[in-house]
Amino acid sequence: MTVPIFPANTAARTSCILLVFFLNALLVTPSTARAQKQEVVWSDQEKPIVDQVRGLRKLPDELRGQANRKLALQIRQLPAVPNKVRLANALAGRSTEGDFGSDSLQEVTTTLADALREQPQPDDKGEPAAAYMELAQLERYEHMRVSLDAPAYKAAMAKLVADDQRRQQADFTLTDLQGRIWELKSLRGKVVLVNFWATWCPPCRKEMPDLQALYNRFQDRGLIILAISDEEQEKVKPFIAEYKITYPVLLDPGRKVNDLFQVEGIPKSFVYDRDGKMVAQSIDMRTQRQFLQMLGQAGLQ
Repeated sequence: MTVPIFPANTAARTSCILLVFFLNALLVTPSTARAQKQEVVWSDQEKPIVDQVRGLRKLPDELRGQANRKLALQIRQLPAVPNKVRLANALAGRSTEGDFGSDSLQEVTTTLADALREQPQPDDKGEPAAAYMELAQLERYEHMRVSLDAPAYKAAMAKLVADDQRRQQADFTLTDLQGRIWELKSLRGKVVLVNFWATWCPPCRKEMPDLQALYNRFQDRGLIILAISDEEQEKVKPFIAEYKITYPVLLDPGRKVNDLFQVEGIPKSFVYDRDGKMVAQSIDMRTQRQFLQMLGQAGLQ
């Protein structure tokens, strides 16, 4: 989820976007960061955890699961103070950047739920706080167990259900880098993977070779990958050439499709089966194995 500048959507909270706050040692949600001007003050007990969370992406993938689990347990032992929710939410945001094991992700999920139970968070402009939304996504999309009986958490789950219903009905028409026009609803009979990404996003770049490999493997069996960026063609085209990407790359300069799908963090992917039904989605970057699981839900194996 390390970028030195904000993308166009400053309200985004996950993946690449949350990294900005890690690098600034804030580890707070964007809504909180906008509301408070002062820097977060970390206790001596919290500072080592902050450093470890900040350094997670420097670890090899095979060590990330163990590190995530260790940090989750360390955060769980902290006293019930606001920074505990910040740290638990930040760790949760980084723990979905790939496939680091369901057991370790469950520990991260439990830690976030416990922190919210100890320190309930107020609504943000009438909607559940970001930590509740993060926890709800872990249950709904990562299939983690969550034990939290809180109205804000129930509201977060209800929002995800409503969001998915809107995404199921969504349609768009966009043009790719070669000038071809693509309409989502016209692709019935194909398995379609819609991927939201940007050139400045490290997790996006990390998953692109796996997407290309899957496209090479399945395009003759009806797989279409539509990668959508809200950046300018002058920035996207040389990047795609350098990475040797051959699946369609579409431009969404006004972010209308990003907003239609309510994309608040990237990378994010949606899979539609041959009947046009949305059958799977990711909340962060995926490995090739995870993408295969998503495609399997659309009958492509």
